[in-house]
Amino acid sequence: MSKKEKTHKDKEKKQASKAAGRKEADKISEYQDKINALQSSLDETHDKFLRLFSEFDNYRKRVSKERIEMSKVAAEGIITALLPVLDDLERASCMANGNEKAGEDGITLIYNKFKSILRQKGVEEIPAKGNDFDTDFHEAITHIPSDDDNQKGKIVEEIQKGYMLNGKVIRYARVVVAN
Repeated sequence: MSKKEKTHKDKEKKQASKAAGRKEADKISEYQDKINALQSSLDETHDKFLRLFSEFDNYRKRVSKERIEMSKVAAEGIITALLPVLDDLERASCMANGNEKAGEDGITLIYNKFKSILRQKGVEEIPAKGNDFDTDFHEAITHIPSDDDNQKGKIVEEIQKGYMLNGKVIRYARVVVAN
C-alpha cells in the first residue's frame, strides 16, 4: 500500500471516528432533551397533583362545615313550625283552669295541629294493631297465647306508637303479639 492510500485510509478512519463521535454526541444530546422533557412533564404533573389535592382538601373541609350548618338550620325549621303548638298549649292551659270541656277541646285541637305539622314534615305513624307482626316496623315487647288461629302472628295491642320519617323508621312500634 502506498503512502497516499495509507493517508487516505487514515483520513477516512478519522472521519468515520469523528462521525461516530458526532452520532454519539447527537444521541446523548437527544437523550438529554428527552430527559429534560420528561422531567418538565413530571414537574408539571406533580404540580397538578398538589393543586388537585389542595382543592380536594378544601372541598372536604367546606362540605363538612356546610353539613354542620345545615343540621343547625334543619332543626330551626322544625322548631319554628312547632312554636304555634307551644302558643296554643299555653292558651289552652290558661283557659282550662275553670272549664274542663274547654280544656279538653283545646288539647284535642292542639293534638290535631301537632300531628298535622308532623305529617307536613314527612312523619307518619306505623300502623300496628290488627296487622301482621313485621320486624321491619314493629318491636315485640311480649307474646301472649291465642286460641284463635287467625290471630296468631297478629298484633293484639300497641304499647307505643312507631313513626317513619320520609319512609325511614325513626321509632319502632312497641307491640304485643299473639302466638
